[in-house]
Amino acid sequence: MELRISGLSKRYPNGVQALSDISLTIPAGMFGLLGPNGAGKSTLMRTLATLQEADAGAATFEGIDVLHEKERVREILGYLPQEFGVYPKVSALDLLNHFAVLKGINDSRKRRELVELLLQRTNLFEARHRRLGTFSGGMKQRFGIAQALLANPKLLIVDEPTAGLDPEERLRFLNLLADLGQNIVIILSTHIVSDISDLCRQVAIVARGQVVASGDPLALITKLQGRIWQRYVATAELAGYQKTHTVLATRRSAGRLVIRVLSDTPPGEGFEPSPPDLEDVYFLAIHTAPAAVQPPVEALPVEARES
Repeated sequence: MELRISGLSKRYPNGVQALSDISLTIPAGMFGLLGPNGAGKSTLMRTLATLQEADAGAATFEGIDVLHEKERVREILGYLPQEFGVYPKVSALDLLNHFAVLKGINDSRKRRELVELLLQRTNLFEARHRRLGTFSGGMKQRFGIAQALLANPKLLIVDEPTAGLDPEERLRFLNLLADLGQNIVIILSTHIVSDISDLCRQVAIVARGQVVASGDPLALITKLQGRIWQRYVATAELAGYQKTHTVLATRRSAGRLVIRVLSDTPPGEGFEPSPPDLEDVYFLAIHTAPAAVQPPVEALPVEARES
């Protein structure tokens, strides 16, 4: 079981090239799609979820043409968008039952059994009679997964699912995804590196609408072994180091500024070697990504040329 994406491209009417020749092979299990806001992740997710059209390219899943056989895709798809609405005055049990009816699950006994099973699976059974408006952010996300699982999907797409969750809810939600991702394809799209590092066996990093790195996270990290250095610096020194070194990231540690630098040899006094991590891979990939492909001015709509 795998999703194959080949040469997928999308340009919006204002001239923004959201996707440029995206090609990926996504196997069963958890697949991480990592990138900054505006990188094109949501455009790719909406395209795979049959919610918008691509300009070029192809995508196939289990013999289904994802871009042209939309009804067949929807039969095996579960989708949790970055933002989804709920009826705040309706209980979780009633709304999930309503969604099940819309999915065509007409046998009332089977529908009740499925709804209760999904509420138990997402740890919401005890809160099933509560109004959704009283749910925390994490509970709403778990309800979103419950509705996405109604059709017993083979392909599950979740877009920025942990944004805004507290650490406990985030961990609970990610553990739920990990439990689900044994026999189906799950695409986890996020800009949060730590969401990917422990869960996903494969990852693709997207920047400016292009895939700039992909593969096994551990293999990508290993390529940077012995090449990452760090040291404490004064804030006033940062600009100078950025001019003379390949600074991948800056962070605060115990109130002090730490810089992480890429170098094949010791980069200077005060630097110490540091084990690489997926954040180093991520920052290197997006910092060295090629410029976004832009259409010639004469190819743009009039309103885009004037903006």
